[in-house]
Amino acid sequence: MSGWQKIVFLTGATGNMGRVTLAELLARSDRFRVRALVRPEDRNHPVVRRFTGRAALEWVWGDLTRYEDVLAGVTGADQVLHIGGMVSPLADRFPELTMQVNVGGARNIVDAIRRSGQADHTALVYIGTVAQTGHRNPPVHWGRTGDPIKISRFDHYAVSKTEAEAIVAQSGLTRWVSLRQTGILHPDMWKIHDPIVFHNPHNGVFEWITVGDSARLAVNTCEDAVPEAFWRGFYNIGGGERMRLVNHQFSRHLAAALGTDMQASTRPNWTGTRNFHGQWYADSDRLEHLVPFRSETMDDFTRQLAAGVPGIVRLLARMFPGAGRRRMEKLARGPGGTLHWIAHDDRARIDAYFGSRAAWDALPAEWGDFVYREPSREVCCLDHGHDADKPIEECSTADLKAAAAFRGGRFAGDAFEPDAPARFACALGHDFSMTPRLYLKGGHWCPTCMTNPDSYDANRARNPFFAQVWPDTD
Repeated sequence: MSGWQKIVFLTGATGNMGRVTLAELLARSDRFRVRALVRPEDRNHPVVRRFTGRAALEWVWGDLTRYEDVLAGVTGADQVLHIGGMVSPLADRFPELTMQVNVGGARNIVDAIRRSGQADHTALVYIGTVAQTGHRNPPVHWGRTGDPIKISRFDHYAVSKTEAEAIVAQSGLTRWVSLRQTGILHPDMWKIHDPIVFHNPHNGVFEWITVGDSARLAVNTCEDAVPEAFWRGFYNIGGGERMRLVNHQFSRHLAAALGTDMQASTRPNWTGTRNFHGQWYADSDRLEHLVPFRSETMDDFTRQLAAGVPGIVRLLARMFPGAGRRRMEKLARGPGGTLHWIAHDDRARIDAYFGSRAAWDALPAEWGDFVYREPSREVCCLDHGHDADKPIEECSTADLKAAAAFRGGRFAGDAFEPDAPARFACALGHDFSMTPRLYLKGGHWCPTCMTNPDSYDANRARNPFFAQVWPDTD
């Protein structure tokens, strides 16, 4: 504690999750004092205008890529909520900048905590992403932490978040945690007009969470009641059973809130069938048990969304459905859109998102011919090659050897310490160093292969662990 309040350093305060987290922190100003990192060019941002003047808030004008700015926020802080960073779709358009912000920012935070002598005092909450485990189309749509990291092709955001997570998990800090964020439901979703909307398969799945519940979780991790068992772990953020939807079900929720109809504004073959991300979680209740945060449902979200959509928008959608379809088709035919790839015969992206040009040709062009699938709701977990339920403190060299062999590689050491780097070889012969905690509980594997989809076919043939999520057909 610092005096009678904890000092919380918050990044990403102007983003969707960050702004709600900031409001939640300030609502508990009897317990928390907030330092919020905001870029100088955002001094007139609505979030800044809204909260400036609060006694419990201090703005830190700076950038994640500047160590000095991060150090100013970290010094003396009791906890860091690292929510900030570049996200898709912007992150995938500027991959070099994404790496600088997401990876460099995480490294700056860890370095600042350690160099300021706070490694045993300052807690670090890192927000990861469901994108780290890539597309998990049925029948492998049930996931848990420890499943293999798998990056969808062209997903620079997922690469950056995976590398940043490794920095945090191997930081040597006494208290760190990685919370892998799922799809966030927020009131401004109706404003999203980007070709990425065509990348998410209709028959894929998501376990959603509202932005309010995500913010509540982040702030609840700052409370003194958080159990020690929570730290040094990986968790999937999800809303639980009531928030598990097939994507075509969610599209109907969203369309209804906008006063329109999904079938009226799109066609089934405008949307990819693979290479996105999303899963239902077999383990998201574990996080709720340790740090309770769930309070909102899908119905709550759709009511809030409908209330926030201007009446004129809903009226125009009902009166002129053809205009909505033309607008969406123009988006799909524009740069980054699926129909743009088809028109320009972009085989790399066609193969990634559809399997092949022939596979796209075979897709139905009308909704009447589309098959809406309902994947199994019976939990079915992947094999991790060892007892995945065993606490890391109870694991041994035998567990590491079994897990490495199941990955088609080997454990090259002879001792086991959860957070001491160990030597491994991967299925393709690369030697690397990684902590057993990150390897067993985080699902990380060879750093050379893990973030390189070009290696996935070769790994499938030699790595049974990975082959479970990279089948011959999808």
